Amino acid sequence: MLSVRASSPVKGLRENRGQIHRPEGLEWNYPCGPTVDHVLVCIQETDALRNQANQGKWVNSMSIVKSFSVGDGDMFYIKHGSDNFTIIDCCMPEEDRDDIVAELKSESKGKGIVRFISTHPDDDHIFGLSYLNEKMNLLNFYCVKNEATKPDETDDFDQYCALRDDSGKAFYISRGCARRWMNQDTEERGSAGISILWPITTNEHYKEALKQAKQGESPNNISPIMKYKLNGGVMILWMGDLEADFMENIKDAITMDSADILFAPHHGRDSGKVPENWLEDINPQIVIIGEAPSKDLNYYYGYNTITQNSAGDIVLECESGKTHIYVSNWRYSADYLDDEGLTGTYGKYIGTLNV
Repeated sequence: MLSVRASSPVKGLRENRGQIHRPEGLEWNYPCGPTVDHVLVCIQETDALRNQANQGKWVNSMSIVKSFSVGDGDMFYIKHGSDNFTIIDCCMPEEDRDDIVAELKSESKGKGIVRFISTHPDDDHIFGLSYLNEKMNLLNFYCVKNEATKPDETDDFDQYCALRDDSGKAFYISRGCARRWMNQDTEERGSAGISILWPITTNEHYKEALKQAKQGESPNNISPIMKYKLNGGVMILWMGDLEADFMENIKDAITMDSADILFAPHHGRDSGKVPENWLEDINPQIVIIGEAPSKDLNYYYGYNTITQNSAGDIVLECESGKTHIYVSNWRYSADYLDDEGLTGTYGKYIGTLNV
């Protein structure tokens, strides 16, 4: 599997029938499964040694993370300090999609690698995907390997399936998978700092979730758990729309990584409440609660929170040791953050989180 961005001047690698090629502007993956061609093993080991030798050479020490306020849905991007740009999920109301796409194009301009990560194909996570692909030509499409179906298909779901099943664009993510330049540095560019904590594809509960999605039932529980780490700075977790009962079933299957900021799963709903032992392991300084109806939300009492229903768009300006936070609602405030007196570059500055 490979992903091509023809406009990039940077050379990459791909795997194709056991041979190694060097076409222009490719994002390369190392296989995540147990069987790996011996040539690729040599390449991976060589690059691992090079990465150790060059540690710190490609310092990714600044980034912008944005959570769009799109109603009952999710859409994010990460403008990495390295030569990467990441979009997570898609939910674009028709009246806003031109503005959102214009912002994505502007912010990703000049980035050699643009990737789209789909947590799962529920309508509120792929709404407008066909339009986004038409305007941005998504060449690097990340998702879990699945055969999800829907009883009532839409153009956006059809687009999801087309990208998911395209061996030239799709990369299937699972716990511990490695890929240039998602989490592998090279001499050509630094990585995006994204790692996958879940799924473990052999887990029985996960396999049952895949089966249900294939039968046209809810795909919520095929969502991955993803971690973004800025070098010397913030750590952020996304969990898609994982449901509380499912997380209770798998909570002992993995040890959860710590993180500074957690985007609460299932838009912050009580039905997506994170298990207590995971919360203890994560120990988030901030939990960001999404835009589900207020009556359905879990407000994560005992934790500092930002509620997107009230805050609007949320922008995290991330740098070494701290993250400056902005929102689009100029009346919103948070008293637990440090005040560095910044101006409203990305909206209303509500404070700084030291990490």
